[in-house]
Amino acid sequence: MNKIKPFLFLSLFVVVCISSCGNVQKEKAAAQTDLEKPNIIFILTDDLGYGDIGVFFQNERKKQGDKSEPWLQTPYLDAMAGDGARLTHHYTAAPVCAPSRASILLGVNQGHSNVRDNQFDKALEDNYTVANVLKQTGYRTVAIGKWGLQGKGKGPRWPAHPLKRGFDNFYGYIRHRDGHEHYPKEGIYRGPMEVYDDYNNVADDLDKCYTGDLFTARAKKYITDHQENHAGDPFFMYLAYDTPHAVLELPTQAYPEGRGLKGGLQWLGTPGEMINTASGEVDSYMDPVYESATWDDDKNPDTPEVPWPDTYKRYAAVNKRIDDQVGDLIQLLKDLEIDRNTLVIFTSDNGPSRESYLPKEEYAEYTPEFFNNFAYFDGIKRDTYEGGLRTSTIAFWPGTIPAGSVINSPSISYDWLPTFAEAAGVTAPVRTDGVSLLPSLTGKGKQQESKIYVEYFHPGKTPAYAEFGKNHQNTRRKQMQMIRLGDMVGVRYNITDAEDDFNIYNVVDDPAQRNDLAGKHTDLQRQMKARVLQMRRTDTSAPRTYDKALVPAVTGKSLEKGLMARSYQNDLPWIPAVPGDAVSEVRVNDPGEVQFGENLVCLEGYINIPEDGTYRFSADTDKKCFMRIHDIAVIDRDFNGDKAREYEVNLSKGNHPVKLYITGEGPVSGKELQLKWAHKDLGESVVPASAFYHNPE
Repeated sequence: MNKIKPFLFLSLFVVVCISSCGNVQKEKAAAQTDLEKPNIIFILTDDLGYGDIGVFFQNERKKQGDKSEPWLQTPYLDAMAGDGARLTHHYTAAPVCAPSRASILLGVNQGHSNVRDNQFDKALEDNYTVANVLKQTGYRTVAIGKWGLQGKGKGPRWPAHPLKRGFDNFYGYIRHRDGHEHYPKEGIYRGPMEVYDDYNNVADDLDKCYTGDLFTARAKKYITDHQENHAGDPFFMYLAYDTPHAVLELPTQAYPEGRGLKGGLQWLGTPGEMINTASGEVDSYMDPVYESATWDDDKNPDTPEVPWPDTYKRYAAVNKRIDDQVGDLIQLLKDLEIDRNTLVIFTSDNGPSRESYLPKEEYAEYTPEFFNNFAYFDGIKRDTYEGGLRTSTIAFWPGTIPAGSVINSPSISYDWLPTFAEAAGVTAPVRTDGVSLLPSLTGKGKQQESKIYVEYFHPGKTPAYAEFGKNHQNTRRKQMQMIRLGDMVGVRYNITDAEDDFNIYNVVDDPAQRNDLAGKHTDLQRQMKARVLQMRRTDTSAPRTYDKALVPAVTGKSLEKGLMARSYQNDLPWIPAVPGDAVSEVRVNDPGEVQFGENLVCLEGYINIPEDGTYRFSADTDKKCFMRIHDIAVIDRDFNGDKAREYEVNLSKGNHPVKLYITGEGPVSGKELQLKWAHKDLGESVVPASAFYHNPE
């Protein structure tokens, strides 16, 4: 251990790096050329259930051959999974699209996201995103498809347009409601919509363009152009389909023959004929696999089968069209010989929907009971049961991800930002709530445990589907939370206060969550109640019934005065989440004088809160800094160091783990940061040295 010269620490009492930053990651990044960084394609579907994909569920139905239980077919996605990995315990951060997408892009849970509940079209926070993180590591970035996070105001230069959140290019729907129509120019069911090419509305040129085809053709054009003009740079593509969601419109014609570079969908670029399926009749083509499909509607094999209702034929055809589109993209990567240097993720924003938006006088309402889109689980979109949150997720990276892998360890959608950062050779910013999944995907290294937490509000009820357990049918939703610890999932609905009990399920043995184990796990109940308060902060735009609850202090620890201080050499433009080895380390028994020779300081320990109440922490510094109490981000001055993001937190009297980082150009020290706290009965003051402790073990 290196001894460190004392230097006036002021009252800087700050604490640790949630995982610091280190030379190992930086050396790895420096040694890695751009050509070694994989291209990354993130494919996000809209309202696709876990049970929609053959290899996850539908193939099992087909194998059983029960004609009263119709099945879907997804041969290309099944092949993608066969060549890559299935993530069978992967969750979405929220059970509805806008907050789910915000958590993916920001890399944070819903307790830290600025977009929560049903806040469609709200401006995505101006902070680190998966796009601007990768952009700063040499990636060209593009978003194609559905956005819905642009913010209020007059277009086209909305405050959170994708080009203002790290993307070099954008093509698609900006506004949330536009994604409810799959023919933007004709607007046959929902009215004409707007499609933007960067800041320009190009919808008038899009005659007969079915959006699933349009976005796929545009994605193929981008990849092909990139390889012709920028093959030396990696690219990141966020490809967010607006299908199969809602309106269930059909394409104009059969999928074009072939796949990849010369076949399949092609971008023609001529107004009125932008893609090679922009002809024929809109909303007309039914896939022949389903055109004459019949089923045993009365569960009596002695009576004649009847045709599938048109609503379900439509859903099946849209689902299979997505399968064709993804197969087309994968073949393009192979044709361009970049498949082995491209990481592709396929997933969904939430569980299956019962919406259709088709004219009710002509079509039956859609219900996910027909195909059991929710698979083995209870719950659908807007539920925090497994069916609303568990997503069928596939990872493809030939030569790096072993073919045919099945990953059963739990993970969640805000893990993708740190995963992509590590794939690019860097460590993600400290503000992320996720962890890198590369160890699980590659089978190399030790996988860090994901921190799986969801909160959401909806005024409705869980549907009373016959397939659902009676313990879930017609459950009043309102305030909901879900947390997973190991194999155990805690869920609570209609929360009235922080002391409401969780229903606790072992979702490995009981994926449908029928057997509530709460009575057998009183210690786990207490742990879950504490953890959900230790992973979030309040947001006045999305009030919760547990917002005023006090975060419980830590008990049973043998603590000593002072903090543990470590220093690191940081070459990244942000404070990193995961460190290598510390350059220097010292036990600060008295917050006296300490100085490091490196440019990242992390201090870790406990802060003693003198009385119950609401506290706001602030930092006087011209350096970048970040602070957590438990897992709650209370100071975030990393993305834009001179813009203070400082948040209130309700703390109970006692000791709370605290972590604080400070970084800048050249050596930094405690003298460059003064930490303050404010409380209604105490006023604002510098945090005294007597408030800090550390664990000597």
